[in-house]
Amino acid sequence: MYPLKFAPQFFEKIWGGQKIKKIFSQTEKFENIGEAWTLSAVLGNESVVENGFLAENNLAELCEVYLGDLLGEAVFEQYGSDFPLLVKIIEARENLSIQVHPNDELAAERHNAFGKNELWYMLDCEPDAYIIAGFNRKISEKEYLKAVKNNTIEDYLQKIPVKKGDAIFIPAGCIHAIGKGCMLLEIQQSSDITYRIYDYNRTDKNGEKRELHTELAVDAVDFDNWKHNLINKIDYNIIINEYFTINEIYLDKNYNLELENRNSFTLLCSVEGDFECRYNDKKIIVKKYETILIPAEIHSINLLSNAPSKILDVFVS
Repeated sequence: MYPLKFAPQFFEKIWGGQKIKKIFSQTEKFENIGEAWTLSAVLGNESVVENGFLAENNLAELCEVYLGDLLGEAVFEQYGSDFPLLVKIIEARENLSIQVHPNDELAAERHNAFGKNELWYMLDCEPDAYIIAGFNRKISEKEYLKAVKNNTIEDYLQKIPVKKGDAIFIPAGCIHAIGKGCMLLEIQQSSDITYRIYDYNRTDKNGEKRELHTELAVDAVDFDNWKHNLINKIDYNIIINEYFTINEIYLDKNYNLELENRNSFTLLCSVEGDFECRYNDKKIIVKKYETILIPAEIHSINLLSNAPSKILDVFVS
């Protein structure tokens, strides 16, 4: 096996903009792109390989064929042939809906799927940009439902100013929203389950309001762990949890990345600048905001850059 690049997939959103279209030189007739999925094994939206002899195979197919050689034996033991992560670029020209994601137990019970814990890494922000993460005070389920009914839920939410390079972990059960003017990389469990709580009473191009999921959402909201803050980074590490480990790599010229002790696939997400990945006699150019997959059987790779760049190094620990 070898480092794999995948074709991005684009999704039009009511709150999306034009930046993703320009970054990825997207010529399809999307009005506003809100998301580019750079790595996905979600059913119906599986990423397709662009490079090498495995080109035109999708990620789910590769997991079923290569199993632990691709995923890592420990990852395969835990998840089988299901690839456990999903990577997106998100541009919010307008506020996203206020929403919540179910945890693993609730998602399995209702949808036979993973829950959705996610990390946001800010790629770019307007000067007054903010995100919503958690409540700003202790709130009961009764108070919450009343606020949802009266369209006053915003009064109870914690708004956090953000800037480029900030990282925010959004655990399942945390009520949240991306504010307008944010562009971010999202690394999450491989799940597309979202319960929409409030959508500012806006309508789509057909004059229709989007569906809300009030009854589903209330059971998913974590009212005990109600407050959440920005991650305080320690050295190069951003986060370690049961779903993913994420490190920052500041690349200047040449860097050798040792992978032998991970027993996991590795994702390398370019968040600033371009870089070159070398393995054996293969050279792969990774452009800004692209993601490559390093199979678990690869134990060492070399990274090079002609100018300072920044990479998120992601694996399952």
